[in-house]
Amino acid sequence: MFRLPEAWVWDFWTVDDGERYHLFFLYASRALRDPHARHHRASVGHAVSTDLVHWERVTDALVRSDPPAFDDLATWTGSVVRHPDGRWFMFYTGASLNDAGANVQSIGYAVSTDLHVWDKAPGPVLSADARWYETYADGHWHDEAFRDPWVLADPDGNGWHMLITARANHGATVDGDGDGEVVDRSDAVDRGVVGHAWSADLETWELREPLTEPGQGFGQLEVLQPFVVDGRQVLLFNCLVGDMPEAARAEGATGGVWIADAEGPLGPYDIAGAQVIDDPSLYVGKFVTDRATGETRFLAFVHDRDRAFVGEITDPYAVSWDGDHLVLEPLRH
Repeated sequence: MFRLPEAWVWDFWTVDDGERYHLFFLYASRALRDPHARHHRASVGHAVSTDLVHWERVTDALVRSDPPAFDDLATWTGSVVRHPDGRWFMFYTGASLNDAGANVQSIGYAVSTDLHVWDKAPGPVLSADARWYETYADGHWHDEAFRDPWVLADPDGNGWHMLITARANHGATVDGDGDGEVVDRSDAVDRGVVGHAWSADLETWELREPLTEPGQGFGQLEVLQPFVVDGRQVLLFNCLVGDMPEAARAEGATGGVWIADAEGPLGPYDIAGAQVIDDPSLYVGKFVTDRATGETRFLAFVHDRDRAFVGEITDPYAVSWDGDHLVLEPLRH
């Protein structure tokens, strides 16, 4: 388990350099006392491991920039990929407050040759575009949700794709009587979508329309990760019950870590049919391949126990399928 006595640890992402696993994580001082205050104080820490169990903390990766900047409030969740020229690119969320005091999120990146020293590129490189995505000015959400970039190589070798936690600029629509006229039928909460961008070189990005439609039962799909588990393509995402539509809450939905079946890493995804992973104390799950065995492992951070925020990262779990149900088994060490 990765725990810091002086700080809460929550969202994280990993990368394997071939010899060691690197854990990049959000953290903020427990001296804040209020766990909710951590979001406005988040920095990106760094730890390394050879077994996904024993972690050595090393120098932090990123901190917020001096204002004015797109990341002058905090640095939030991201992902790391390696460019063909050997450089490592860390894509991350920059948080800043607008004139109304609302949190506006956008996406930037930093570059490293060794995964330890990171140089930020001028940013942001991507922000919410009102052609497809909800902005704070729309007035339906508590912030401008545009974050958690997950970058992956195109399956056919055509550049790079980014999956983004975002919200659609409209609700779900339906043609109720078959006359070809559609009407908006959705709760304003029910606008969570998988945002999408593409790049040829990891440096310049083209924002595209979402890969999913609103009205699938989620206000936001946080910290996305496509992954193949035992030959089965899924999309992992996260959503707390408070960020789900009222109808879902009334039916007894529980929030947490979710997995949806997918036809490929870029979809289509069965978001409406997603299943929550059993342990409700866990949040922001991640699949990681165990280099020694080739098997899939699962890590998450412990969100709460007995109604209190915890803020630590679990040891890895073994994962397997029991029919359509994903089973987590603690590993013995």
